[in-house]
Amino acid sequence: MKTKALLLLRVSLGFLLVIWGADKLINVDHGLKVSEHFYGNLVSAPSLMTAFGVFEIILGLAIVAGLGRRYAYPALLIVTGVTLVAVWKSIIDPFGKLFEGGQILFYPSSIIFAGAFVLLAFRDEDKLSLDRRLGALR
Repeated sequence: MKTKALLLLRVSLGFLLVIWGADKLINVDHGLKVSEHFYGNLVSAPSLMTAFGVFEIILGLAIVAGLGRRYAYPALLIVTGVTLVAVWKSIIDPFGKLFEGGQILFYPSSIIFAGAFVLLAFRDEDKLSLDRRLGALR
């Protein structure tokens, strides 16, 4: 059961990154608005948005397949950690009672980060990965 649970977690988190990346490619304006509002315009150039979108899609597909887990899982943890930090007000105050800008919709970012952490922590138990099947680096 543990291997199936890890597979489900890996596939769902991987596809989340694919969706985030595709959104950056398909709807660049949305990505730019998110960057402006949550990341202080750090990646507010369309070319950077495209690069991050491609990166997220490639990383997400690698995670879905369980390929390059030694590097993909820490990268996933960083990506979801940056997202978590960007919406910190919603994590601490999901109802927006203490901080302006807190939104319950963003609270699941903490769950996504926790899931990425679980994948990394149980990487050796993830037996249904392409890495494991190929005997590659885990």
